Amino acid sequence: MNTSRRILLAGMAGFALAPTAVAAAPAPVVDDVTVAEERFARMIAAAHAPDVACARQAERYADTHWPEYLVAARAVLDARV
Repeated sequence: MNTSRRILLAGMAGFALAPTAVAAAPAPVVDDVTVAEERFARMIAAAHAPDVACARQAERYADTHWPEYLVAARAVLDARV
């Protein structure tokens, strides 16, 4: 699966779970984040970047905003189990 498809699917998963996950947890806790949670949160953040067509812009947006998407990433990873 190519990178753009993975980013698109992760973004769609983030859209589906972000509203309920954000309501469930008031603020993301960044101290005890696993590698999988951080990577998935960065992928969701990159998919939600304002200019997804530019990979560098999406990567910078993900580096800055990934803690905001941590709750959605945890919800997706917990749903897999």
